[in-house]
Amino acid sequence: MDIFAAVPSDETILPGQRKKIPTGIAIALPEGYEAQIRPRSGLAIHQGITLLNSPGTIDADYRGEIALIVINHGVESFIVQRGMRLAQMVIQRVYQAQWVESAELNTTTRGSGGFGHT
Repeated sequence: MDIFAAVPSDETILPGQRKKIPTGIAIALPEGYEAQIRPRSGLAIHQGITLLNSPGTIDADYRGEIALIVINHGVESFIVQRGMRLAQMVIQRVYQAQWVESAELNTTTRGSGGFGHT
């Protein structure tokens, strides 16, 4: 779903600047779920606007207002207006891993090959 800005008045974000933008919404997710906050591709390609800490995670036990950390990677100032679509929210199930300590891991074809390995 789209997430909208709930700023009381226009907010200007200068090139290279970041601001915390209120959304005016709070949610109560059931245990075992999370909400992910993602940037909008149109804002990213056309104005250089994206979200830091992306995707942002809203945990099931959080009850405060959802806020967006908006950054301007563009070359011009960006004006956030009330009701502007700034992000998207996806709700999905979260699985809790059970960790088991081990002295060694099983082998794979990739092994420990990292960035650019393939």
